[in-house]
Amino acid sequence: MLSETRRSMLELSVKTILKELVTGLILLLVLNTAKAALPADVDGKPLPSLAPVLKEVTPSVVNVYTQTRVRVRSPLLDDPIFRRFFNVPDAPRERVSQSLGSGVIVDAENGYVLTNNHVIARADEIAVGLKDGRSLEAKLIGTDPDTDLAVIQIAPENLRALQLAETDELQVGDFVVAVGNPFGLGQTVTSGIVSALGRTGLRGLEYQNFIQTDASINPGNSGGALINLRGELVGINSAIFTPSGGNVGIGFAIPASMARYVMNQLIQFGEVRRGTLGIFVQNLTEDLAGAFDVDIGRGVLVAEVAIGSAAADVGLQPGDVIVAMADQPVNSAQDFQNAEGHLALGESLQLEYLREGKNRTVSLVIQEVPVLKGGDLDRRLDGARFVELGANYKQQSRSGVLLDELDPRSRLAREGLAEGDVITGVNRQRVRNLADFRELVESSRSSILLQIRRNGRVYLARID
Repeated sequence: MLSETRRSMLELSVKTILKELVTGLILLLVLNTAKAALPADVDGKPLPSLAPVLKEVTPSVVNVYTQTRVRVRSPLLDDPIFRRFFNVPDAPRERVSQSLGSGVIVDAENGYVLTNNHVIARADEIAVGLKDGRSLEAKLIGTDPDTDLAVIQIAPENLRALQLAETDELQVGDFVVAVGNPFGLGQTVTSGIVSALGRTGLRGLEYQNFIQTDASINPGNSGGALINLRGELVGINSAIFTPSGGNVGIGFAIPASMARYVMNQLIQFGEVRRGTLGIFVQNLTEDLAGAFDVDIGRGVLVAEVAIGSAAADVGLQPGDVIVAMADQPVNSAQDFQNAEGHLALGESLQLEYLREGKNRTVSLVIQEVPVLKGGDLDRRLDGARFVELGANYKQQSRSGVLLDELDPRSRLAREGLAEGDVITGVNRQRVRNLADFRELVESSRSSILLQIRRNGRVYLARID
Protein backbone atom coordinates (compact mmCIF):
# COMPACT_ATOMS: atom_id res chain seq x y z
CA MET A 1 0.00 0.00 0.00
CA LEU A 2 1.29 3.45 -0.96
CA SER A 3 1.51 6.01 1.77
CA GLU A 4 -0.80 8.98 1.59
CA THR A 5 2.11 11.29 0.80
CA ARG A 6 3.37 9.15 -2.13
CA ARG A 7 -0.17 8.73 -3.46
CA SER A 8 -0.69 12.50 -3.39
CA MET A 9 2.61 13.10 -5.23
CA LEU A 10 1.75 10.53 -7.90
CA GLU A 11 -1.68 12.05 -8.48
CA LEU A 12 -0.07 15.51 -8.78
CA SER A 13 2.46 14.24 -11.35
CA VAL A 14 -0.26 12.60 -13.45
CA LYS A 15 -2.33 15.79 -13.39
CA THR A 16 0.71 17.85 -14.42
CA ILE A 17 1.51 15.52 -17.32
CA LEU A 18 -2.11 15.52 -18.49
CA LYS A 19 -2.25 19.33 -18.25
CA GLU A 20 0.93 19.73 -20.32
CA LEU A 21 -0.34 17.20 -22.87
CA VAL A 22 -3.67 19.00 -23.24
CA THR A 23 -1.86 22.37 -23.54
CA GLY A 24 0.42 20.95 -26.23
CA LEU A 25 -2.52 19.51 -28.17
CA ILE A 26 -4.36 22.84 -28.02
CA LEU A 27 -1.27 24.73 -29.17
CA LEU A 28 -0.73 22.25 -32.03
CA LEU A 29 -4.36 22.64 -33.06
CA VAL A 30 -4.06 26.45 -33.04
CA LEU A 31 -0.85 26.39 -35.08
CA ASN A 32 -2.32 24.04 -37.64
CA THR A 33 -5.47 26.10 -37.90
CA ALA A 34 -3.59 29.41 -38.25
CA LYS A 35 -0.89 27.83 -40.45
CA ALA A 36 1.86 29.29 -38.26
CA ALA A 37 0.60 32.88 -38.77
CA LEU A 38 1.51 35.52 -36.18
CA PRO A 39 -1.34 36.49 -33.85
CA ALA A 40 -3.13 39.79 -34.47
CA ASP A 41 -2.02 41.03 -31.09
CA VAL A 42 0.17 40.17 -28.15
CA ASP A 43 -1.11 40.82 -24.62
CA GLY A 44 -3.93 42.83 -26.16
CA LYS A 45 -1.59 45.11 -28.11
CA PRO A 46 -1.59 45.06 -31.95
CA LEU A 47 1.63 44.07 -33.72
CA PRO A 48 3.50 46.89 -35.51
CA SER A 49 2.71 47.12 -39.23
CA LEU A 50 3.34 49.54 -42.10
CA ALA A 51 0.07 48.55 -43.75
CA PRO A 52 -1.99 51.52 -42.48
CA VAL A 53 0.62 54.04 -43.72
CA LEU A 54 1.04 52.31 -47.07
CA LYS A 55 -2.72 52.20 -47.57
CA GLU A 56 -2.63 56.01 -47.58
CA VAL A 57 0.61 56.37 -49.59
CA THR A 58 0.48 53.83 -52.42
CA PRO A 59 -2.38 55.51 -54.37
CA SER A 60 -0.02 58.51 -54.80
CA VAL A 61 2.78 56.45 -56.41
CA VAL A 62 2.30 55.75 -60.12
CA ASN A 63 3.92 53.76 -62.89
CA VAL A 64 5.36 55.80 -65.78
CA TYR A 65 5.58 54.31 -69.28
CA THR A 66 7.23 56.03 -72.25
CA GLN A 67 7.69 55.43 -75.95
CA THR A 68 10.40 57.03 -78.05
CA ARG A 69 10.56 56.88 -81.83
CA VAL A 70 14.08 56.87 -83.22
CA ARG A 71 14.79 57.18 -86.92
CA VAL A 72 17.12 54.47 -88.14
CA ARG A 73 18.91 54.71 -91.45
CA SER A 74 21.29 52.15 -92.89
CA PRO A 75 24.43 53.48 -94.66
CA LEU A 76 23.40 51.39 -97.68
CA LEU A 77 20.33 53.57 -98.08
CA ASP A 78 22.58 56.55 -98.78
CA ASP A 79 23.67 54.81 -101.99
CA PRO A 80 21.23 55.80 -104.79
CA ILE A 81 22.25 52.77 -106.93
CA PHE A 82 21.43 50.39 -104.06
CA ARG A 83 18.04 52.04 -103.50
CA ARG A 84 17.19 51.93 -107.20
CA PHE A 85 18.33 48.32 -107.72
CA PHE A 86 16.34 47.00 -104.78
CA ASN A 87 13.48 49.48 -105.20
CA VAL A 88 13.94 50.79 -101.64
CA PRO A 89 12.04 54.02 -100.87
CA ASP A 90 14.15 56.99 -99.78
CA ALA A 91 12.66 57.19 -96.32
CA PRO A 92 14.23 56.36 -92.95
CA ARG A 93 12.69 53.63 -90.83
CA GLU A 94 11.56 54.13 -87.26
CA ARG A 95 12.49 52.10 -84.21
CA VAL A 96 10.24 52.39 -81.18
CA SER A 97 11.96 52.07 -77.81
CA GLN A 98 10.05 51.73 -74.56
CA SER A 99 11.03 52.43 -70.98
CA LEU A 100 9.38 52.35 -67.62
CA GLY A 101 9.78 53.96 -64.25
CA SER A 102 7.83 55.44 -61.40
CA GLY A 103 6.42 58.79 -60.32
CA VAL A 104 4.77 60.53 -57.39
CA ILE A 105 1.59 62.61 -57.46
CA VAL A 106 2.51 65.84 -55.66
CA ASP A 107 -0.50 68.02 -56.60
CA ALA A 108 -3.86 66.24 -56.90
CA GLU A 109 -5.79 69.38 -57.80
CA ASN A 110 -3.66 70.10 -60.89
CA GLY A 111 -2.50 66.55 -61.66
CA TYR A 112 1.23 67.20 -61.29
CA VAL A 113 3.50 64.14 -61.05
CA LEU A 114 7.15 64.29 -60.03
CA THR A 115 9.56 61.79 -61.60
CA ASN A 116 13.15 61.44 -62.83
CA ASN A 117 14.34 63.22 -65.95
CA HIS A 118 16.02 60.06 -67.25
CA VAL A 119 12.67 58.22 -67.09
CA ILE A 120 10.98 60.53 -69.62
CA ALA A 121 13.97 62.03 -71.48
CA ARG A 122 13.22 62.49 -75.22
CA ALA A 123 9.98 60.49 -74.91
CA ASP A 124 7.40 61.01 -77.63
CA GLU A 125 4.59 59.52 -75.58
CA ILE A 126 4.18 59.35 -71.80
CA ALA A 127 1.52 57.34 -69.98
CA VAL A 128 0.83 57.00 -66.27
CA GLY A 129 -0.65 53.91 -64.63
CA LEU A 130 -2.51 54.44 -61.36
CA LYS A 131 -3.00 51.90 -58.59
CA ASP A 132 -6.73 51.75 -59.28
CA GLY A 133 -6.01 50.40 -62.78
CA ARG A 134 -6.48 53.58 -64.78
CA SER A 135 -4.01 54.51 -67.52
CA LEU A 136 -3.78 58.21 -68.37
CA GLU A 137 -1.86 60.17 -70.98
CA ALA A 138 0.65 62.60 -69.51
CA LYS A 139 1.94 65.96 -70.70
CA LEU A 140 5.52 67.06 -70.08
CA ILE A 141 5.68 70.26 -68.00
CA GLY A 142 9.44 70.61 -67.65
CA THR A 143 12.73 68.83 -67.01
CA ASP A 144 15.91 69.58 -65.10
CA PRO A 145 18.78 67.30 -66.20
CA ASP A 146 21.11 68.89 -63.62
CA THR A 147 19.13 67.29 -60.77
CA ASP A 148 17.54 64.45 -62.80
CA LEU A 149 14.02 65.67 -62.01
CA ALA A 150 10.98 66.24 -64.22
CA VAL A 151 7.33 67.20 -63.82
CA ILE A 152 4.54 65.70 -65.92
CA GLN A 153 0.80 66.35 -65.75
CA ILE A 154 -2.24 64.04 -65.92
CA ALA A 155 -5.98 64.66 -65.76
CA PRO A 156 -6.80 65.66 -62.14
CA GLU A 157 -9.57 63.13 -61.53
CA ASN A 158 -9.80 61.29 -58.20
CA LEU A 159 -6.11 61.68 -57.43
CA ARG A 160 -4.35 61.59 -54.08
CA ALA A 161 -1.17 63.60 -53.53
CA LEU A 162 1.74 62.82 -51.27
CA GLN A 163 2.90 65.45 -48.79
CA LEU A 164 6.55 66.49 -48.98
CA ALA A 165 8.48 66.27 -45.72
CA GLU A 166 11.02 68.69 -44.35
CA THR A 167 14.17 66.80 -45.33
CA ASP A 168 16.31 68.86 -42.92
CA GLU A 169 14.78 66.79 -40.10
CA LEU A 170 15.92 63.48 -41.63
CA GLN A 171 18.68 61.65 -39.75
CA VAL A 172 20.93 58.68 -40.42
CA GLY A 173 19.19 55.64 -38.96
CA ASP A 174 15.62 56.82 -39.64
CA PHE A 175 13.37 54.13 -41.08
CA VAL A 176 12.27 54.71 -44.68
CA VAL A 177 10.17 52.86 -47.23
CA ALA A 178 10.68 52.82 -51.02
CA VAL A 179 7.63 52.49 -53.29
CA GLY A 180 7.96 52.01 -57.05
CA ASN A 181 7.67 49.78 -60.10
CA PRO A 182 10.87 47.67 -60.25
CA PHE A 183 11.41 45.70 -63.47
CA GLY A 184 7.84 46.52 -64.53
CA LEU A 185 6.45 44.01 -62.03
CA GLY A 186 3.95 46.50 -60.64
CA GLN A 187 3.86 48.51 -57.46
CA THR A 188 6.34 47.14 -54.93
CA VAL A 189 7.25 48.22 -51.40
CA THR A 190 10.63 47.74 -49.71
CA SER A 191 11.93 49.03 -46.40
CA GLY A 192 15.24 50.07 -44.88
CA ILE A 193 16.95 52.93 -43.11
CA VAL A 194 18.73 56.12 -44.06
CA SER A 195 22.30 54.94 -44.50
CA ALA A 196 23.90 58.36 -45.12
CA LEU A 197 23.06 61.94 -46.03
CA GLY A 198 24.70 64.43 -48.38
CA ARG A 199 26.11 61.84 -50.76
CA THR A 200 27.76 63.15 -53.95
CA GLY A 201 29.89 61.80 -56.78
CA LEU A 202 27.30 60.57 -59.30
CA ARG A 203 28.40 61.49 -62.80
CA GLY A 204 26.47 63.84 -65.04
CA LEU A 205 24.58 65.78 -62.35
CA GLU A 206 25.50 69.32 -61.34
CA TYR A 207 23.54 69.43 -58.08
CA GLN A 208 23.96 66.48 -55.72
CA ASN A 209 22.92 66.00 -52.13
CA PHE A 210 21.60 62.45 -52.12
CA ILE A 211 19.97 60.41 -49.39
CA GLN A 212 21.58 56.97 -49.28
CA THR A 213 19.37 54.08 -48.21
CA ASP A 214 19.54 50.29 -47.99
CA ALA A 215 15.87 49.93 -48.94
CA SER A 216 15.89 47.75 -52.08
CA ILE A 217 15.86 49.95 -55.19
CA ASN A 218 16.02 48.32 -58.60
CA PRO A 219 15.64 49.43 -62.24
CA GLY A 220 12.10 50.77 -62.62
CA ASN A 221 12.07 52.28 -59.12
CA SER A 222 13.46 55.51 -60.59
CA GLY A 223 11.09 58.40 -59.89
CA GLY A 224 9.31 56.53 -57.11
CA ALA A 225 8.77 57.60 -53.54
CA LEU A 226 11.00 57.29 -50.50
CA ILE A 227 8.76 57.93 -47.47
CA ASN A 228 9.16 58.14 -43.72
CA LEU A 229 6.96 56.28 -41.23
CA ARG A 230 4.51 59.21 -41.18
CA GLY A 231 3.84 58.64 -44.85
CA GLU A 232 5.60 61.84 -45.97
CA LEU A 233 7.76 62.05 -49.09
CA VAL A 234 11.39 62.45 -48.03
CA GLY A 235 12.99 61.71 -51.40
CA ILE A 236 12.60 60.73 -55.05
CA ASN A 237 14.38 57.44 -55.77
CA SER A 238 16.91 58.15 -58.46
CA ALA A 239 19.85 55.78 -58.74
CA ILE A 240 21.52 52.67 -57.41
CA PHE A 241 25.13 51.65 -56.96
CA THR A 242 25.52 48.18 -58.42
CA PRO A 243 28.34 46.20 -60.00
CA SER A 244 25.86 43.56 -61.21
CA GLY A 245 22.78 45.51 -62.36
CA GLY A 246 20.71 44.54 -59.33
CA ASN A 247 20.21 45.86 -55.84
CA VAL A 248 23.17 45.58 -53.45
CA GLY A 249 21.74 47.72 -50.67
CA ILE A 250 23.06 51.09 -51.84
CA GLY A 251 20.38 53.30 -53.32
CA PHE A 252 20.14 57.07 -53.72
CA ALA A 253 17.20 59.44 -53.50
CA ILE A 254 16.91 63.16 -54.25
CA PRO A 255 15.92 65.01 -51.05
CA ALA A 256 12.40 66.45 -50.85
CA SER A 257 13.79 69.96 -50.26
CA MET A 258 15.64 69.91 -53.58
CA ALA A 259 12.68 68.27 -55.32
CA ARG A 260 10.32 70.96 -54.00
CA TYR A 261 12.48 73.81 -55.32
CA VAL A 262 12.94 72.24 -58.77
CA MET A 263 9.26 71.27 -58.99
CA ASN A 264 8.07 74.81 -58.24
CA GLN A 265 10.43 76.23 -60.86
CA LEU A 266 9.35 73.73 -63.51
CA ILE A 267 5.67 74.35 -62.86
CA GLN A 268 6.09 78.11 -62.94
CA PHE A 269 8.57 78.52 -65.81
CA GLY A 270 8.86 75.12 -67.53
CA GLU A 271 12.56 75.18 -66.64
CA VAL A 272 14.79 75.89 -63.65
CA ARG A 273 16.03 79.47 -63.73
CA ARG A 274 19.20 79.42 -61.72
CA GLY A 275 21.46 82.29 -60.88
CA THR A 276 25.16 82.63 -60.28
CA LEU A 277 27.62 84.59 -58.18
CA GLY A 278 30.30 84.30 -60.85
CA ILE A 279 32.68 82.30 -58.66
CA PHE A 280 34.42 79.04 -59.53
CA VAL A 281 35.68 77.13 -56.51
CA GLN A 282 37.68 74.02 -55.67
CA ASN A 283 38.02 71.82 -52.63
CA LEU A 284 40.76 72.57 -50.15
CA THR A 285 43.36 69.83 -50.05
CA GLU A 286 45.35 69.24 -46.88
CA ASP A 287 48.28 71.20 -48.32
CA LEU A 288 46.08 74.12 -49.42
CA ALA A 289 44.27 74.20 -46.07
CA GLY A 290 47.64 74.44 -44.33
CA ALA A 291 48.83 77.16 -46.69
CA PHE A 292 45.73 79.27 -46.04
CA ASP A 293 45.67 78.44 -42.30
CA VAL A 294 42.21 76.87 -42.52
CA ASP A 295 41.00 73.73 -40.77
CA ILE A 296 40.83 70.78 -43.17
CA GLY A 297 37.25 70.15 -44.29
CA ARG A 298 36.21 73.77 -43.79
CA GLY A 299 35.66 76.14 -46.67
CA VAL A 300 36.36 76.15 -50.42
CA LEU A 301 39.03 77.98 -52.35
CA VAL A 302 38.06 80.61 -54.93
CA ALA A 303 39.86 79.52 -58.12
CA GLU A 304 38.39 82.05 -60.55
CA VAL A 305 36.12 85.10 -60.51
CA ALA A 306 34.18 85.92 -63.68
CA ILE A 307 34.64 89.43 -65.05
CA GLY A 308 31.58 91.62 -64.49
CA SER A 309 30.00 89.14 -62.06
CA ALA A 310 28.43 89.86 -58.69
CA ALA A 311 31.52 88.42 -57.00
CA ALA A 312 33.85 90.69 -58.99
CA ASP A 313 31.71 93.73 -58.13
CA VAL A 314 32.23 93.20 -54.38
CA GLY A 315 35.95 92.54 -54.73
CA LEU A 316 36.26 88.78 -54.27
CA GLN A 317 39.57 87.42 -55.56
CA PRO A 318 41.17 84.08 -56.41
CA GLY A 319 42.73 82.74 -53.22
CA ASP A 320 39.86 83.79 -50.95
CA VAL A 321 38.38 80.95 -48.89
CA ILE A 322 34.57 80.90 -48.68
CA VAL A 323 33.36 79.39 -45.39
CA ALA A 324 29.61 80.19 -45.36
CA MET A 325 26.73 81.27 -47.61
CA ALA A 326 23.44 82.59 -46.27
CA ASP A 327 24.48 81.52 -42.75
CA GLN A 328 25.06 77.92 -43.90
CA PRO A 329 28.57 76.39 -43.71
CA VAL A 330 30.32 75.57 -46.98
CA ASN A 331 32.74 72.66 -46.68
CA SER A 332 33.08 71.45 -50.28
CA ALA A 333 32.71 72.60 -53.87
CA GLN A 334 29.50 70.54 -54.05
CA ASP A 335 28.13 72.38 -51.00
CA PHE A 336 28.80 75.67 -52.78
CA GLN A 337 27.24 74.44 -56.01
CA ASN A 338 24.09 73.17 -54.25
CA ALA A 339 23.65 76.39 -52.27
CA GLU A 340 24.12 78.58 -55.34
CA GLY A 341 21.68 76.47 -57.35
CA HIS A 342 18.90 76.96 -54.79
CA LEU A 343 19.05 80.75 -54.82
CA ALA A 344 16.49 82.73 -56.80
CA LEU A 345 17.45 85.38 -59.33
CA GLY A 346 17.79 88.78 -57.70
CA GLU A 347 18.07 87.29 -54.21
CA SER A 348 20.58 88.89 -51.85
CA LEU A 349 22.73 86.83 -49.50
CA GLN A 350 25.61 87.17 -47.07
CA LEU A 351 28.85 85.44 -47.97
CA GLU A 352 31.58 84.87 -45.38
CA TYR A 353 35.17 84.33 -46.48
CA LEU A 354 38.76 84.42 -45.27
CA ARG A 355 41.53 86.52 -46.76
CA GLU A 356 44.99 86.52 -45.26
CA GLY A 357 43.58 84.84 -42.15
CA LYS A 358 40.96 87.55 -41.52
CA ASN A 359 37.20 86.99 -41.56
CA ARG A 360 35.24 89.12 -44.02
CA THR A 361 31.58 89.38 -45.00
CA VAL A 362 30.01 90.74 -48.18
CA SER A 363 26.49 90.98 -49.56
CA LEU A 364 25.89 89.73 -53.12
CA VAL A 365 22.93 89.58 -55.49
CA ILE A 366 22.30 86.46 -57.58
CA GLN A 367 22.60 87.20 -61.29
CA GLU A 368 21.21 85.27 -64.24
CA VAL A 369 23.47 82.52 -65.60
CA PRO A 370 24.95 83.59 -68.96
CA VAL A 371 23.63 81.43 -71.79
CA LEU A 372 24.46 81.32 -75.49
CA LYS A 373 22.25 79.58 -78.01
CA GLY A 374 23.66 78.28 -81.24
CA GLY A 375 21.50 80.55 -83.39
CA ASP A 376 22.84 83.57 -81.49
CA LEU A 377 26.35 82.67 -82.63
CA ASP A 378 26.37 80.93 -85.97
CA ARG A 379 23.67 79.09 -87.90
CA ARG A 380 25.91 76.03 -87.99
CA LEU A 381 25.47 75.75 -84.23
CA ASP A 382 21.66 75.86 -84.28
CA GLY A 383 20.00 73.47 -81.85
CA ALA A 384 22.72 73.86 -79.20
CA ARG A 385 22.78 75.69 -75.87
CA PHE A 386 26.06 76.60 -74.17
CA VAL A 387 26.59 77.67 -70.55
CA GLU A 388 29.49 78.47 -68.28
CA LEU A 389 31.08 75.51 -66.52
CA GLY A 390 29.70 74.62 -63.10
CA ALA A 391 31.76 73.51 -60.12
CA ASN A 392 31.65 69.79 -61.00
CA TYR A 393 32.96 70.38 -64.50
CA LYS A 394 35.52 72.90 -63.27
CA GLN A 395 37.20 70.12 -61.33
CA GLN A 396 37.72 68.26 -64.62
CA SER A 397 38.47 71.19 -66.93
CA ARG A 398 39.54 74.57 -65.61
CA SER A 399 38.28 76.40 -68.71
CA GLY A 400 35.77 76.01 -71.50
CA VAL A 401 32.00 76.10 -72.01
CA LEU A 402 29.48 73.34 -71.44
CA LEU A 403 27.22 72.00 -74.20
CA ASP A 404 24.18 71.95 -71.96
CA GLU A 405 21.40 71.08 -74.43
CA LEU A 406 21.55 69.63 -77.94
CA ASP A 407 18.85 68.84 -80.47
CA PRO A 408 19.57 65.28 -81.72
CA ARG A 409 18.68 66.45 -85.26
CA SER A 410 21.19 69.32 -85.22
CA ARG A 411 24.42 69.56 -87.17
CA LEU A 412 26.52 69.28 -84.00
CA ALA A 413 24.73 66.05 -83.08
CA ARG A 414 25.39 64.64 -86.55
CA GLU A 415 29.08 65.42 -86.04
CA GLY A 416 29.08 63.30 -82.89
CA LEU A 417 28.81 65.94 -80.16
CA ALA A 418 26.63 65.20 -77.12
CA GLU A 419 25.15 66.98 -74.14
CA GLY A 420 27.77 67.26 -71.40
CA ASP A 421 30.68 67.86 -73.78
CA VAL A 422 33.03 70.67 -72.77
CA ILE A 423 34.27 72.92 -75.58
CA THR A 424 37.83 73.87 -74.61
CA GLY A 425 39.00 75.35 -77.91
CA VAL A 426 37.84 76.88 -81.18
CA ASN A 427 40.15 76.87 -84.21
CA ARG A 428 43.07 75.88 -81.97
CA GLN A 429 42.47 78.86 -79.68
CA ARG A 430 41.77 78.31 -76.00
CA VAL A 431 38.22 78.92 -74.75
CA ARG A 432 38.09 80.11 -71.15
CA ASN A 433 34.45 81.20 -70.93
CA LEU A 434 31.36 82.14 -72.95
CA ALA A 435 32.85 85.48 -73.96
CA ASP A 436 35.88 83.76 -75.50
CA PHE A 437 33.64 81.22 -77.22
CA ARG A 438 31.43 83.90 -78.78
CA GLU A 439 34.40 85.92 -80.00
CA LEU A 440 36.18 82.93 -81.57
CA VAL A 441 33.07 81.55 -83.27
CA GLU A 442 31.99 84.91 -84.66
CA SER A 443 35.49 85.60 -86.01
CA SER A 444 35.55 82.28 -87.88
CA ARG A 445 35.16 82.84 -91.64
CA SER A 446 35.25 79.21 -92.79
CA SER A 447 35.12 75.94 -90.91
CA ILE A 448 34.83 75.85 -87.13
CA LEU A 449 37.23 73.39 -85.50
CA LEU A 450 35.98 72.52 -82.02
CA GLN A 451 38.22 70.97 -79.37
CA ILE A 452 36.05 68.84 -77.07
CA ARG A 453 36.72 67.23 -73.72
CA ARG A 454 34.59 64.20 -72.82
CA ASN A 455 35.23 61.76 -69.95
CA GLY A 456 38.84 62.88 -69.64
CA ARG A 457 39.60 62.55 -73.37
CA VAL A 458 40.00 65.21 -76.04
CA TYR A 459 38.30 65.06 -79.45
CA LEU A 460 38.15 67.33 -82.49
CA ALA A 461 35.07 68.09 -84.60
CA ARG A 462 34.97 70.14 -87.78
CA ILE A 463 31.80 72.08 -88.53
CA ASP A 464 31.66 73.31 -92.13
